[in-house]
Amino acid sequence: MRMAHLARLAAIAAIGSLTLALPDGAIPSATAYSPGCGQVPIVYGIPPWGFHTGQPLVGSGSFARGHGDIDLDASTVSGVICQEKRAPGHPTRAITMSVEHHLVFHSHYAVMWGYPGNVMKIIVRVRASDDPRCAVGTVGRATLFASYNGVRSDSVQFFFPAACRNQDHLYHGTQVNNQVPPL
Repeated sequence: MRMAHLARLAAIAAIGSLTLALPDGAIPSATAYSPGCGQVPIVYGIPPWGFHTGQPLVGSGSFARGHGDIDLDASTVSGVICQEKRAPGHPTRAITMSVEHHLVFHSHYAVMWGYPGNVMKIIVRVRASDDPRCAVGTVGRATLFASYNGVRSDSVQFFFPAACRNQDHLYHGTQVNNQVPPL
């Protein structure tokens, strides 16, 4: 009997570890995610799209990361993104977001921060939150810019409606590593 219980727990854990590999149409319920970046690994190499804004912080500040799939011909995108914000004397405020299916905008001929690069604009939906002002289900936007020609001036920017505005953030600089595919 105890072995059967342990087998069920192992099966549940295995299913939970697969949630990041599900396509956007099969995103699990919000209870399957936890707030923050614990479930969202930093993806090294060259994913279809992905970013990280630097290593997780020990003290105050914020960081984010995300990755997923993209089909430029169909203008579709999927994936998962997290963001954690820390301030002295305050609890960490973290959200985990899924990427909505429609790719809003993509260009290989963008210019940001004075440099050429690839840009993509996506819609995100909060799937888990421990920020009392940013409810699960809130829809926001993200703009990802990846500079090219050897320049490191990548950026990720989040935009949310008023109730979740404290999660608006711009990450920009050499610590940001962004992969936005060319056409």
